[in-house]
Amino acid sequence: MIKPRICGVITGADLDAVRKAEGLADLFEVRIDLIGSKWQDVASVLRKPWIASNRNASNRGRYSGSEDRRLSELFTALDMGADTIDIEIETAGLEDIVKRVKGRAKCLLSYHDWTGTTSPENLSAMVHRQLAAGADICKVVTTATGLDDNLAIIRLPSLFPWAGVIALAMGTAGAISRVLSPLAGGYLTYASIGRGSASAPGQLSLEAMRAIYRTLS
Repeated sequence: MIKPRICGVITGADLDAVRKAEGLADLFEVRIDLIGSKWQDVASVLRKPWIASNRNASNRGRYSGSEDRRLSELFTALDMGADTIDIEIETAGLEDIVKRVKGRAKCLLSYHDWTGTTSPENLSAMVHRQLAAGADICKVVTTATGLDDNLAIIRLPSLFPWAGVIALAMGTAGAISRVLSPLAGGYLTYASIGRGSASAPGQLSLEAMRAIYRTLS
């Protein structure tokens, strides 16, 4: 059985919760926009690789500063030793941003569809777009309304076996994709570090994900 990689999503500045989660997570995502001004304190105590993300309102995030300031926070994470920088594919000036990241950290280009799941052809086209833009890791996240949406997203990584593809579906109906995608070749899956701290609809906790994988194995 493939060993799934679970990324614990940090949404607050509770350092005790972060330290407890280190025994369950393979790596972390530091949500700068959700943690707020203390995000550097959180990042500085991590002993495992971490992804820096900083979402604005258009991607259901809470960062309310200017776009220049939002990107500046990500470059600060780069200077602090972030293993991966998450940049939304629609970000203005993407080419220059990718150049600044490449060689210093992995470049994760992300796409989120908050309304549904498009056709398999469009999903594949998005991964091709991300790879062409210089992605080391491609992230395609949609919203599931039924089983077919899960199947479409779970199949996506197998179409790009040479690339790192994160493919998940949000929402209660998409929870199964969060479990099965990494078993079908997905680069990783995300889980909240504690109950009630999910960063996206349908996201399970680290404890729940580990329990599920123990049962499956």
